[in-house]
Amino acid sequence: QVQLVESGGGLVQTGDSLRLSCAGSGRTFSRYAMGWFRQAPGKEREFVAGITRSGGDTRYVDSVKGRFTISRDNAKNTVYLQMNGLKPEDTAVYYCASRPFLQESRIAREYDYWGRGTQVTVSL
Repeated sequence: QVQLVESGGGLVQTGDSLRLSCAGSGRTFSRYAMGWFRQAPGKEREFVAGITRSGGDTRYVDSVKGRFTISRDNAKNTVYLQMNGLKPEDTAVYYCASRPFLQESRIAREYDYWGRGTQVTVSL
């Protein structure tokens, strides 16, 4: 079992940066591919970024390509989401999630463990 705790959210202005962290418990963190998802009020949960369990491959939703970077440090049991050039449409609760496979997935139901989320609010 993996427990995930997100941190690093906050209220920022358009164009600012934030780095989200997701700390995982357990000795098997490196066996899990990881994903970041977000959910804005009244909208479905959306895939943002994913990373393979080794960290060797990543992918992103088109709306964040070139602005967001996902990375992981398996020695620290932590996955990060560096967010640059934030826009008001990035406002959402951001969740990290894990799945016990090599590859990440864009599909939320294919992840088995989730954190409680961290709020990101981008003002004009």
